[in-house]
Amino acid sequence: MLNDMEVEKVSRRLRRIQGQVGGIEKMVQDHRYCIDVLQQIAAARAALYQVGMAMLESHSQSCVVDAIQKGHEKKAIDELMSVYKALHK
Repeated sequence: MLNDMEVEKVSRRLRRIQGQVGGIEKMVQDHRYCIDVLQQIAAARAALYQVGMAMLESHSQSCVVDAIQKGHEKKAIDELMSVYKALHK
């Protein structure tokens, strides 16, 4: 679970990503060069990936550790691997 400082950091990142996506939409509406639009999509996707990895790290350090300490290793690791694979598609 994220602490308050981490929540604020992730929220700031997500607001920046929202701005990026809005910019991409405007680029499409303005009929900008496809490669420029695609580069911005790649940048937004990378930013979302970073947010996902930060969330995964926080989850691993708190929820997964807690689950393992309570004897739920398999469930915690299966869940962790599932979300890790989803982030890397």
